[in-house]
Amino acid sequence: MTSLARSIGIDFGTTNSVVALGGVDGEARMVDYPGPDNTGSIFRSALCFWEDHGVSGGVAREAGPWAIAEFLEFPQGSRFLQSFKSVAASRAFEHATIFDKRLRFEELGHVFLERLRAHAADALKDLPSRIIVGRPVRYAGQRPDSALACRRYELMFAALEREIHYVYEPLGAAFSFASRLAEPATLLVADFGGGTSDFSVVRIEAPGTLRRCTPLGSAGIGIAGDRFDYRIMDKLVLPMLGKGGTYASMGKTLEIPPGHFADFGDWARLALMHNRRTLAELEKLKRAANDPAAIDRMIAVVENELGYPLYDAVGRLKRTLSAEERAHFHFDSSGVRVEADVSRADFESWIAPDLARIGATVDVALDRAGISAGAIDHVFLTGGSSLIPAVRRLFEERFAASHIASGNELTSIAHGLALIGQEASIAEWTASSEDEIEQG
Repeated sequence: MTSLARSIGIDFGTTNSVVALGGVDGEARMVDYPGPDNTGSIFRSALCFWEDHGVSGGVAREAGPWAIAEFLEFPQGSRFLQSFKSVAASRAFEHATIFDKRLRFEELGHVFLERLRAHAADALKDLPSRIIVGRPVRYAGQRPDSALACRRYELMFAALEREIHYVYEPLGAAFSFASRLAEPATLLVADFGGGTSDFSVVRIEAPGTLRRCTPLGSAGIGIAGDRFDYRIMDKLVLPMLGKGGTYASMGKTLEIPPGHFADFGDWARLALMHNRRTLAELEKLKRAANDPAAIDRMIAVVENELGYPLYDAVGRLKRTLSAEERAHFHFDSSGVRVEADVSRADFESWIAPDLARIGATVDVALDRAGISAGAIDHVFLTGGSSLIPAVRRLFEERFAASHIASGNELTSIAHGLALIGQEASIAEWTASSEDEIEQG
């Protein structure tokens, strides 16, 4: 079947990844993954490693939903990494320590791509010559190094041994949305991923026009679903792990530095805390802390690889609050127990500063496109966090509610990237760093 594919679109996401095949018929279809939870076209951006002397190198590996299944079956003997895309632009990240091996970002990416292809069976066995990979308008993290992230992407996707083109993720979604339209329009795409929120304004011409879509302007910011998750962690979980507490030093009582909790704001960095140096520092802090039990709970989170179950509990709360006014948060594992009733109003107050900065970034995208909010005919919201009512309300306050559309929140980018890959020339769609904005 892949012999009919002219292009492949890869949406390598912070939380989920999706692949689409562009066919000779001008259409695009998703690659399905019949995983342990029957996830369809959604392939979780997760990796799991475990020692196995029966395989080459002594370390077995899995990715996607299979990685999660392996981890849940044997958490104490596994190293589990999720959202590793979020460290792509981090100069502080050099490698992940996996048992006695050190793996750079691109080496983690090679494992991920190898397993993603393997689980697609014949669909990705023979790759077409052109592969379109989505990238954020702005990478996640404090002071992200876009040039470094691009080099790491190039090294990662070089493993596919094909012609690789990089396109801003919201432009992929715009191309997908254009396939729905029968009339010319000006479109704003708002793509809410796990690590970044990206916005692009695109002019769409009538079907049959030689140049159907023209990008007008883009902007992005490193605030999205993972930041919303951290707000929940910060309010409900971190106080149980010592945040806000004190420790004794040279006869003085000092507040525990917030840096000890910074890695809890990024699920990938939380997984990387499982190393001898960090655990030794936490043991030293526990001996000096006025509430050593709290630091003991933090050590339990790191040692017992509780990042995934914490992530899962936080995600369930967030999804429930998107549908209901109140929800109950429950987490109980390895001596760490948190119970709390949370209202949607509580959650919205926690993320209000983030929403304000997201709104300002939308305005930057409009300014770069040289148009006003009133000139936008359609607003397409995509990505998991677009389902949060407060996020949708942000756009309803700026644009007519009748102009706002959604759907295919997790697959539209890959679908559009595969369609872009069928264009005669895609140079006008390829990404650069000039549209990024600084995150303070």
